Amino acid sequence: MENDFEKVAMRVSVVSIAGNLVLSLFKLMAGFLGHSNAMISDAIHSASDVFSSVVVIIGVKISSKESDKEHPYGHERLECVAAIVLATILCITGIGIGYSALLNIIHGEYEKLVVPGMLALAAAVLSIVSKEAMFWYTKINAKRIDSSALMADAWHHRSDALSSVGALIGIVGSRLGLPVLDSIASLVICIFIEKAAYDIFMDAVGKMVDCACDEETETAIRKLALQQEGVLGVDLLMTRMFGNKIYVDIEICADGNRTLKEAHGIAERVHDSIEENFPKVKHIMVHVNPDI
Repeated sequence: MENDFEKVAMRVSVVSIAGNLVLSLFKLMAGFLGHSNAMISDAIHSASDVFSSVVVIIGVKISSKESDKEHPYGHERLECVAAIVLATILCITGIGIGYSALLNIIHGEYEKLVVPGMLALAAAVLSIVSKEAMFWYTKINAKRIDSSALMADAWHHRSDALSSVGALIGIVGSRLGLPVLDSIASLVICIFIEKAAYDIFMDAVGKMVDCACDEETETAIRKLALQQEGVLGVDLLMTRMFGNKIYVDIEICADGNRTLKEAHGIAERVHDSIEENFPKVKHIMVHVNPDI
């Protein structure tokens, strides 16, 4: 499973880097030739996604390292650090878009703007389609391996798609004599980007502060433990998220007249059944209490 996690994340990140490099170069060319400042800004936004994908690669590589003496519980939380870095980049990107849009609305001299050409318009449409496709491709794979960093990168693609929508509205508006639409659309896009950055940041922080896993998973773990031979009850069940992994501490109740060897066998059955049925569980501690 660890190998699958790293392979999927690396494949998606490489595809993202290649796609963003080609797209940013095309949009930059279209912006200059089509006389569109919005498209040039959008090209720079796409280029920033290359950096985001590099951060994902570094985060996934480090988080996939085996446990060592200094980090006996592994390095999974470093993937959350990568997600926080990406959320910060996304937040700054959104603020930059919103700030520029606000300045254009307040001080914009729209009558002096050059009307963008059809090449810039075509580039905006191509960007929206390709970035939305990259968003869904990355999001699906992020959910598949439960990667916070990859999910953050997916939303970065979506922010770029939204940015291209703003560029498209601005280009169309300019060609129709309403260039202020570009700045208004950018302000709305800024709000969506900041909301995505906030959600990514809170999800990553939640995984770093030992929050419990979802109630549905805890209920399933408890039910599975009760099904094992010799288990009379579950006295305590605690779970905590460590990156995208789950750590389980469970106290089960067994017949107090059982031998130590028999009690150990019951604990092993509980441990192995949970480990086999819940791939995200990395560590399980089982304590046996005598039934009084």
